Amino acid sequence: MTLPDERLRALHAAREFLVALLYPAKTPKVPKDIRQWASRVLKHYPGPYDLDLLSSHPLLRKEHKT
Repeated sequence: MTLPDERLRALHAAREFLVALLYPAKTPKVPKDIRQWASRVLKHYPGPYDLDLLSSHPLLRKEHKT
């Protein structure tokens, strides 16, 4: 079972991955169309502020029990 904080970490990691795809120095040999796709996805991906808001949601707090 995936815990809420693990889901949040996965969202952060996915954002870092998409950002890395934009920079040839970090991700060499990635085709241009993949970089463009990552850019389009990032336009609508939750930013750090949004993810911080999610982390403060009562259902995602560590002390919350289901």
